[in-house]
Amino acid sequence: MEALQQSPEAFGSSFEEEKDQTAAKYKERFDSSLDAVTFGAFVDSQLVGVVTLVKEKLVKMRHRANVVAMYVTPQKRGSGIGKALLSKVIEQAKELPEIEQIYLSVVTTNESAIKLYSVKGFNVFGTEERALKFDNTYFDEHHMVRYL
Repeated sequence: MEALQQSPEAFGSSFEEEKDQTAAKYKERFDSSLDAVTFGAFVDSQLVGVVTLVKEKLVKMRHRANVVAMYVTPQKRGSGIGKALLSKVIEQAKELPEIEQIYLSVVTTNESAIKLYSVKGFNVFGTEERALKFDNTYFDEHHMVRYL
């Protein structure tokens, strides 16, 4: 919820759409999904970062996975937590024999995230104009890929 409030332009979902969801819904999502894994970063038992890797399900796309819901709290940005989370996701993807490439999308104004993704081997392969709209403002997104 914090991520949706702090960085609303960075996510397809919105706080308004998610705020009434129950904890049970998220617990079920984390417990039951064989096609996704979520990693969290904790400092003094406080969740300060999160990222999810989602495997594609369709037969022709099973060689792909997507990084989604990447977020680090503002006070911990620049501390290496995002890099560690992304490294863990890449490591996890490499352990999955069918996964050959990882995709993600990032708003073009998030320069620090783009730099992090580039350092970790992701490359822009396209830019989608007006991909998101929040408060009557459009945001473009870079689509990035990393081949394993």
